[in-house]
Amino acid sequence: MMTNTDRQIPLHTASAVVPRATWRHYLELTKPRLSFMSVTTAMVGYTAAVPFWEWQRTLVVMVGTALCAGGVAALNMWMETDTDALMERTAHRPLPAGIVQPGSAFVLGWMLCLAGLAVLFLWVNGLSAFLALATIIAYLAIYTPAKRWSRWNTELGAISGALPPLIGWAAAGRTNPGMGWSLFAIMYAWQMPHFFSLAWTYRKDYAAAGMPMLSVVDPTGTRLTRRTFIWASLLAGASVFPTLLGYCSWYYFALAVLLGLWMLKSAFVFLDPVRREKEARRLFLITLGYLPLLFGAIVADRFIFKL
Repeated sequence: MMTNTDRQIPLHTASAVVPRATWRHYLELTKPRLSFMSVTTAMVGYTAAVPFWEWQRTLVVMVGTALCAGGVAALNMWMETDTDALMERTAHRPLPAGIVQPGSAFVLGWMLCLAGLAVLFLWVNGLSAFLALATIIAYLAIYTPAKRWSRWNTELGAISGALPPLIGWAAAGRTNPGMGWSLFAIMYAWQMPHFFSLAWTYRKDYAAAGMPMLSVVDPTGTRLTRRTFIWASLLAGASVFPTLLGYCSWYYFALAVLLGLWMLKSAFVFLDPVRREKEARRLFLITLGYLPLLFGAIVADRFIFKL
């Protein structure tokens, strides 16, 4: 990994006037949309395990998870300042643009992570704090470095992305591991079509940054689209686990099947080289709609039927 003094800064910042950092730039370091997804999936795990509201505990779980998610995002940006500077879609982020200093991002990231872990450990339980710590380690020590040297970085990174539902499940203090691991499997499989379609769209950016994404090492897209279809199939299978394990009703099962077919249809079209460029964007948007619909159905089903 490059040191802070070696980190590359875009050329445009050398001649342009660098804006003064504001709270919005520090907020951007926490990747609000990605952090919001982590909090949301954690709350799905929590509410799926506890089909009734405990408002104080719910709020504490949300705050602890949000702090950890924001902190790990800031540290990820700190670690990837040099590669972000090489990609068009990330070059204007606060660190590569020179708006926020690396040391500030480093301190902010660790302060948020430690605060989040403390909240979960002191006011929720030890298991939820341990899983949050595992998420931080997996993201920073496995996924972020792997993006520089391994084409398997997406599969490795999906571990950290799939842990938040288990944080919520652990926070509920329940003993129904089947539901927790079902949510982990769904979240893990979902990330493949989501990130593979995104990686195909931005393959030139990743190539410019020297990242060995599958879309870069497989310029034809054959292997990438095949793996996308396989993972979309596994996702469709994992989505029915909550019913097969007795946690959700057959109404949920029917919706999960329909959503799975929706995803599979797009993943199948993605296999076609002629339609691949257009379908990559469409598949990415479908993944964005799929997850809230499926997880929303799980939570609603658990509240209605309380199985």
